Amino acid sequence: MKKKLRTQFSTRQYMLSNDFELYYYSDSSLKKVASHSHDYYEFYFFLEGNVSIQIGDTSYPVTHGDIMLIPPYVRHNPIIHDSSTPYRRFVFWISQKFYDRLLEISPDYGYLMQYVRTHDNYLFHNDRITFNSIQSKLLRLLEEMQTDRFCRDAQISLCVNDLILHVNRIIYEQNHPNQYHEAESLYQNICSFIEEHIDEDLSLDRLSKEFFISKYHIAHIFKDNLGLSIHQYITKKRLSLCQQAILSDMSITEAYQTFGFGDYSSFFRAFKKEYGISPKDFRDMKYINNLI
Repeated sequence: MKKKLRTQFSTRQYMLSNDFELYYYSDSSLKKVASHSHDYYEFYFFLEGNVSIQIGDTSYPVTHGDIMLIPPYVRHNPIIHDSSTPYRRFVFWISQKFYDRLLEISPDYGYLMQYVRTHDNYLFHNDRITFNSIQSKLLRLLEEMQTDRFCRDAQISLCVNDLILHVNRIIYEQNHPNQYHEAESLYQNICSFIEEHIDEDLSLDRLSKEFFISKYHIAHIFKDNLGLSIHQYITKKRLSLCQQAILSDMSITEAYQTFGFGDYSSFFRAFKKEYGISPKDFRDMKYINNLI
């Protein structure tokens, strides 16, 4: 971990910011911290240490990859069992006013906070890969907070929102494993259907009728899995097949008609945008390469 991102631990239990604060701590000789509470949400992201967190009358041992969320006015304190291993963690504070503003954007921001409140469940385990994805977002946010680059404040806002949504999604999917796997299965089935019917109409309306689900749900699944719209996915798939067909000596006209492009002009625009070259120039370049 970069030393410049590390913060000297303080027993301060109030926020200096109106919205959020993020710290990376690494302590080898931490003094005892008394039981306390505060008026903001406190996230712990654990990296290392022989530590438990006492919440009320319950002690929670924590290990690498664990996330713990302490709501406002819940008493808690760390218990250090052994100082031979550094106690390393990220601590993320969110004010109640900032949390309320996030909820105005989308209730999805508040899933984890509400879940902790209603279930009194504060600790969430993660595998190494999942936690690495969280840690990368924490580090990016810390780095942005310590820079003075152009667009700093706007980038920090994006990083904070991205981090909070990412953690909410992880915990939601942990709590709804069947729903998550059903979405994965549906995504795979739609991909297979697209492959088998690439030369046909593949509009959202048609896919919605084929799979008996809303077109908005289909669009959401593809955005979640690929970061692409389903239209972008289908276009890229068709262009790749056209490119391979042209390399195999299929005529340009036959290629775009075979793989679902309705007319040459739309095929031409999509091909050039994707590959930076026209279909004809791509074909001619292939012939030139064969002669060399």
